[in-house]
Amino acid sequence: MLINCVAYQEGKKLSDISVEAISDYLDKPGCFVWVALRDATDAEMAQMKDEFDLHELAVEDAARGHQRPKIEEYGDCLFTVVHTVDLVEGERLATGELAIFAGKNYVLSVRRDSAKGFLGVRARAEREPHLLKMGSAFVMYALMDAVVDRYFPIVDMLESELETVEDRIFTHGAQRENVERLYQLKRKGLVLRHAVFPLLEAIGRLHGGRVPPLIVGTQDYFRDVHDHLIRIGGRLDAIRDTISTAIQVNLSMVSIDESEVNKRLAAWAAIFAVFTAFAGVWGMNFKYMPELEWKWGYPMALAIMTGVCAYLYRLFKKAGWL
Repeated sequence: MLINCVAYQEGKKLSDISVEAISDYLDKPGCFVWVALRDATDAEMAQMKDEFDLHELAVEDAARGHQRPKIEEYGDCLFTVVHTVDLVEGERLATGELAIFAGKNYVLSVRRDSAKGFLGVRARAEREPHLLKMGSAFVMYALMDAVVDRYFPIVDMLESELETVEDRIFTHGAQRENVERLYQLKRKGLVLRHAVFPLLEAIGRLHGGRVPPLIVGTQDYFRDVHDHLIRIGGRLDAIRDTISTAIQVNLSMVSIDESEVNKRLAAWAAIFAVFTAFAGVWGMNFKYMPELEWKWGYPMALAIMTGVCAYLYRLFKKAGWL
């Protein structure tokens, strides 16, 4: 569906326009058109293709979705795909896509499967006409910057949850829950990594060296987005390493607990083996066995077994097995 279709001239808003009037404003000097779509239909994408003379392969990618974050050149048009990642209900991650077509005198953004819009980006741009005067390149930067800024709260949430799990690693009996939470954090981190690192590689080509003519005057802004992505990428790498270490420590704690249980079982088994050994010897049915006819034989046997067991218990207790 169509969200906005607005014409701007020299950084100032002219008016909301109809899709059919787009071509009229594209011909005006110093004017560009900014169109925003959400979950666009094939008919809407076909109409945008005709109005802006978009490349059919880029239109197909935007309409189909499920693309890797990327920046591609089609003549004088830059086609960008970024992944939106939003926090839902405080902990669940919802992913979507934002496709951006930026030409000399137009910007077309196509949002798919994303609950949060970008009306704030448009309002911010309109409050800064001296920047909006740069045209479609600045709008493209503003949209990408807004998407990247939404990554920071997610990284903060991952770090906070990881610290909580780390505080519980040495809590007895919490190992299973810790491993489950760590794997959930690892999956969330992978979702964000899939959004950040391909875009980091792509946006690195928009500043320094040979850059597309469209964004020659806005390289500094795209370098700022690139710096933000580098910071996020570094924090994600640290989170991944910490999660891996925490999982290993947690599994080591499980092994230690199991070892303690095995030692206790082995100690008690050794103690009760004394009863079994003595009872096995004195339980043999030979006729001429010593002490069989002795009056104090039975109490003595019990006393010997109890004494040996008590001695073994003391040794195991001193060794820390019991």
